[in-house]
Amino acid sequence: MIKNKTTVRIRYAETDQMGVVYHGNYAQFLEIGRTELLRSIGVTYKNMEKTGVILPVITLSCNYKKSALYDDEITITTLLKKTPTVKIEFDYKITNQHNELIATANTILAFVNKDTKKPIRCPEYILQKL
Repeated sequence: MIKNKTTVRIRYAETDQMGVVYHGNYAQFLEIGRTELLRSIGVTYKNMEKTGVILPVITLSCNYKKSALYDDEITITTLLKKTPTVKIEFDYKITNQHNELIATANTILAFVNKDTKKPIRCPEYILQKL
């Protein structure tokens, strides 16, 4: 449906003593990918929260294929799979500067009312931008 690419350079703080990216940091890379995809269509988390909508992650899966290393330049390709309802789902592919596959991943997030903490349908203003 919608695809976006974002490039990030691996910082020293994101690696272990061997210069390999710590696996827990991939969740942050996925967040970068999806926030930049949404920003590319004119939707920001900041504005969503101002309208009373939050997007907690309810599912995250990541398949590691190759290590990302200190100072690598990775590209996070994010794909919005289908029109969101109460949930929004993203697929990801992370590659390095040599176009080698580092990881694939998937996240599902729920649209939630900020005050009641109850699930809601995807806001109409987001659907219009899609």
